[in-house]
Amino acid sequence: MKNNLVVTREMFFDQVKSYITEPDSLAMIEKAYEYAEDKHKDQKRKSGEPYFVHLMNVGYILATLHAGPQTITAGLLHDTMEDCDVPKEELVREFDQDVANLVEGVTKIGRLAFADDKEYEAANHRKIFIAMAKDVRVIIIKLVDRLHNMRTLEYTSPESQVRKASETLAVYCPIAHRLGFGDIKNEMEDLCFYYLDPQHYHEVASLVEAKKREREAKVNHMIEEITELLNEHNFEFRIFGRSKHLYSIYKKMTTKNKRFDEIFDLYAIRVVTRTELNCYEILGYIHAKYRPMPGRLKDYIAMPKVNMYQSIHTTIMDNEGNIFEVQIRTEEMDSVAEQGIAAHWSYKEGRLYNSEKEQKEIENKLSWYHDMISMMDEADLDHNEMLNTIQKDIFEANIYVMTPKGRVIELPNGATPLDFAYRIHTEVGHNAIGSIVNGALVPLNTKLQTGDVVQIKTSKQATGPSEDWLKIVKTSHAKNKIKSYLQKVEEEKRKEIIVKGEKILADELKKRSLEEKSYMDRATLEKVAGQFNFKDYQDLMYAIGMKSVSMVQIMEKLTNQKRSALESFDLSRLFNIKNRPKPAGRTGLQVEGIDNMKISIAGCCMPVYGDDIVGYITKGQGVKVHRSDCPNIRGQNSRLIRVHWEEDDTTKQYDCWIKVEASDRSYLISDIVTVVAQYKAQLMGINSEVLPDKVNVTVDVKVRVSNTEQLRLLMSNIRKLDSVVDVSRIIK
Repeated sequence: MKNNLVVTREMFFDQVKSYITEPDSLAMIEKAYEYAEDKHKDQKRKSGEPYFVHLMNVGYILATLHAGPQTITAGLLHDTMEDCDVPKEELVREFDQDVANLVEGVTKIGRLAFADDKEYEAANHRKIFIAMAKDVRVIIIKLVDRLHNMRTLEYTSPESQVRKASETLAVYCPIAHRLGFGDIKNEMEDLCFYYLDPQHYHEVASLVEAKKREREAKVNHMIEEITELLNEHNFEFRIFGRSKHLYSIYKKMTTKNKRFDEIFDLYAIRVVTRTELNCYEILGYIHAKYRPMPGRLKDYIAMPKVNMYQSIHTTIMDNEGNIFEVQIRTEEMDSVAEQGIAAHWSYKEGRLYNSEKEQKEIENKLSWYHDMISMMDEADLDHNEMLNTIQKDIFEANIYVMTPKGRVIELPNGATPLDFAYRIHTEVGHNAIGSIVNGALVPLNTKLQTGDVVQIKTSKQATGPSEDWLKIVKTSHAKNKIKSYLQKVEEEKRKEIIVKGEKILADELKKRSLEEKSYMDRATLEKVAGQFNFKDYQDLMYAIGMKSVSMVQIMEKLTNQKRSALESFDLSRLFNIKNRPKPAGRTGLQVEGIDNMKISIAGCCMPVYGDDIVGYITKGQGVKVHRSDCPNIRGQNSRLIRVHWEEDDTTKQYDCWIKVEASDRSYLISDIVTVVAQYKAQLMGINSEVLPDKVNVTVDVKVRVSNTEQLRLLMSNIRKLDSVVDVSRIIK
């Protein structure tokens, strides 16, 4: 598959001079032509032809789009910085700042060193979008550059052909489509089809060729009939046939499961007239003479596509049962359909170019362009997330909904009012409490359809996004905003708990008459954090604030001596014992200097290995071991004794009750049980109760764990479950 057009110097300048006449502009383009030819004089393309041939073709295609002098100049020079080591300062000196900026912008969309091809592709594509957001002329030059490269792809290796074609189909074709460059998009898609799937390409081409003469004869006959009809009513018009490109036919056959004979718009008849009113009048006369196919009328004049495309499409049937698609549009609409944004911002003599003003005009006219620029501001996204967001939310969008003021918002299939809210503005999404679609109040998870008019109800008292919202939204943009919000909330909550942990530690030091300034040293506490396998000081304070680590152990590490809540209690005097060994209990506990005394875990607070503990001497039931903060032993100092966990026995397991407070939802208990299993704890019992408000629920879970660290991790991850408000240990 080849484009056999050979561009010469004469052709190039004839095309340029067809719309550029100012001497200074022509002199700049001629200087750029000679400058680039000289800089690249020793370079060859893989085809063997001089490299400058590629640059002249790029400049020629830009001229066919009626690009401005600076854009054509930059197109001729776009490889001088990268391939000829020309500094930007030289381009500023030889030409001007605008040209130099454009060349630099195109140059930056180049290959850098990345860890793998996937990372390179995502990062490179992100640079394309950023460059486009800064100055649309950069991406127009790059599109034309890629088009000519695709035309000469036959001279590269098969691997390079597949890589280039894949990238072109994934990134450059959607950009061309969104900017309205229909002819460029169609040609690139067919070239990609040729290199990526040659078997199906030739099959479709054969089907088209086999029916070509028969189809063309029918189309020409229909053109004659419509021409006669419109002449009778004195319309000014042009009429011609346009064949559908091969990749578009193949997509319809595969995605819509259609046979080749079922594709009605293989050849479209296009009528181009003078005014918008003429378009509707012509439609009326055609429908009066030919039977229109139900459901096949599309009015893109009343509701333009997001790339500004406007036209009326209708499908009609003649008296012999032949089916034709007819497109009706004005001359201006036809220019936009063929040249995209270039038709709106093509160069006009005598007009001073202002790149910032043009960018603002494009942003105002192309709603998707405005959305893409807002996505560029999401600096926290990595390259792959950014690429996925733009491809899913912008390139694959295919439903059109409207704001009450008539602004068209394009969204992917399955999108909801919540997606719409976040596309309007992040704060609209965060504060959404309901939605009105076509005048009716509907849930935020309602699937939107093309033509819906959507209004979002907001409230400053809104509670904000929840984990459930991630299941509602379809767009990556909305998901990223919700995740970012939830992460910030989590970070704020974490900060509060860290401050609480610092206060708990400070109070403990004060209680032990230890100088806070000495023991709250950050470097010392970082070491203590490492001894508990915490990442850093922040994690240690968080664990203290969550009361998921024993303060006794913290103080032992911090002071290098064992202390308990009763360190001043003299057991040897009470029991008249001198330096007797500490026998181990079957519970994994030690009581200093006491033999043959029954030791058991208290059932009220159910301490776990690592908890700060104390023994309580009962009447007839031995020693009951409680957590030191257990309210049931408060004020019982005369019956308390010192106990310790066995340092060398970490094999025992301990039962513990925890309480989960949450908003009621389906599969909550199932999710809790799953987390218990994931963290290798044993589930010993579970009770749940729906509270009187019928909204919230408490779930009491009895688990068997090895130590406080395992319990801390378990509680922390249950707390992360959707709709869970709090998780705490139970003291009965």
